[in-house]
Amino acid sequence: MKKIEGETKSIRGLLANARFSIDYYQREYLWGEKQLSELINDLCGKFLENYEEGCERKDVKQFDRYFLGSIILSDKGGEQYIIDGQQRLTTLTLLLIYVYQKIDSDEEKQSLAPLICSHAFGETSFNIDVKDRSKCMDALFSGKEFTDEDHSESVANILARYRDIEECFHKEISGKILPFFSDWLMQNVLLVVITASSDSDAYTIFETMNDRGLSLTPTDMLKGYLLANISDDRRNASSVIWGKHVAALKQVGKDEDADAIKSWLRSQYAQNIRKRERNAKPLDFDLIGTEFHRWVRDHEELLGLNDSAGYSRFIEEDFAFYARWYKRIRQMAKTRAKDSRAERIETIRYNAENNFTLQHTALLAALAPSDAGNDEEIKRKLRIVSSYIDILIARRIWNFKTTSYSAMQYNMFLLVQSIRRKSAAEIAKILISRLNDEEERFSLNQTFSLHGQNGPQVHRLLARLTVYIETCSGREYRYDEYAQRSGKNAYEVEHIWANHPERHKEEFGHASEFSEYRNRIGGLLLLPKNFNRSFGDLPYAEKRPKYYGQNLLAQSLCDEAYEKDSGFKDFRGESGLNFQPHPDFKKDDIDARQELYRSIAEKIWDPENLLREAEG
Repeated sequence: MKKIEGETKSIRGLLANARFSIDYYQREYLWGEKQLSELINDLCGKFLENYEEGCERKDVKQFDRYFLGSIILSDKGGEQYIIDGQQRLTTLTLLLIYVYQKIDSDEEKQSLAPLICSHAFGETSFNIDVKDRSKCMDALFSGKEFTDEDHSESVANILARYRDIEECFHKEISGKILPFFSDWLMQNVLLVVITASSDSDAYTIFETMNDRGLSLTPTDMLKGYLLANISDDRRNASSVIWGKHVAALKQVGKDEDADAIKSWLRSQYAQNIRKRERNAKPLDFDLIGTEFHRWVRDHEELLGLNDSAGYSRFIEEDFAFYARWYKRIRQMAKTRAKDSRAERIETIRYNAENNFTLQHTALLAALAPSDAGNDEEIKRKLRIVSSYIDILIARRIWNFKTTSYSAMQYNMFLLVQSIRRKSAAEIAKILISRLNDEEERFSLNQTFSLHGQNGPQVHRLLARLTVYIETCSGREYRYDEYAQRSGKNAYEVEHIWANHPERHKEEFGHASEFSEYRNRIGGLLLLPKNFNRSFGDLPYAEKRPKYYGQNLLAQSLCDEAYEKDSGFKDFRGESGLNFQPHPDFKKDDIDARQELYRSIAEKIWDPENLLREAEG
């Protein structure tokens, strides 16, 4: 092994005027909302623990440091390649861009800019230099809208995670406080940078750190603490049970063992949560998320850890029960209709597709170890709680409200406290009452529409509307097909009006008014990608006959659907929904379809469905 260098660097020391490359075989940026939210909450929380009103900028130097782990680089002839750490470095770059956009002073911006990109020979080069990300990163850095629809998975994730930063960044860190945070982020957030002189050496280091030299995980430390307090005659049995369930969770995915423990402890024991205000301290919900092994040590009495029997019960009964159901919930979140032999609760899957990771904690909160062996009661509880979350998410999306981790965390904490270990019937009544008290209703937004950031959400809503009317009309369940957004069999959101405002000038005096109406959900369908590309630009009169060969929501525009489909006829009569054919499609027709779609949504996401679930 040739020369290897290790050095602790600040964010400024690492990124200022730097340029990193990534080999083609590991180019994707894959962080999800969960990983980003945890990092942003950690950074903001650590800063706010130190900042006080009246601080001077020079005081930031004495604020606590935050260690962000290690990254591994390979130096190839002076060019730095990232072997391990691109997820964190990309996320840090997005955070720096966010701060750059929000900070007012040009002088402050000039201090931040070299950590994001450099300029030479009339071109901008970002610190992580990947060609297919350049347009997206440039749009974010310049504050412009990114409109290129044909982009990679990495670009899609970058855009989504930047929106997540906008949602979860602590709003109290703003105005005059933001430069303090900027200083702290650049100077007090540290990484260990390990640089090798070849790829082979770099990968050897990476594998060694992950296979042999990595520190104990929080799961390992919790296991050691619990087992140390169990008597010799019981310790081995408890260890075997712990190991079996941790191994099963790891088969579900990386870090699932830790995520399961966090969800379990939060669901059953968290009594409080950090207030979103300056200088607030992290409390149960937050501490379990960052250091659950320490939190358990500090809460022995609450957890019933009074003697050897208490510790063994905690593993053999409580952990075993919640770990088993966490795994089953995670599997339900991935189950498709074609998996006929697998457990399915569709609302769990729908919530997972909306990246609502907080549902795991809420679902486990309803369960009690005394439910063990009564799978029907457990599944009834899971259906009720996941249906509640599904309704909550749909209503918020319809009203242009975020469902991000940060925005929903407190809501879910209150939910957990209200349903913890209650019966299915009690939970249904509690959650119906909560939904009736919520201010977001479908009726509050008569103009719900597609915009630049809610495309995937609108796609899923249209899939749900389509599947509902089809299954109620006796047709097969095709959600998996309609929800597919990539590949040769992908579906796309179809505008019934082609993007030609000149065709509608008798109703709209300005193209912007036409565009707003065109994007309303009542003017949208979900159709195969090849249909959209072949016929999407045609006038409505020419497209309408072709709609009859598509799904029922599209067919409902055509006279034939009302003449030939007895199942649809029966459904219309029973539901009272105001379906009607549309020989023309003008402004009033979009209004009528808008109201129809809203009425369908009210039926799909009806709070009374929870009571029906409770009754079995």
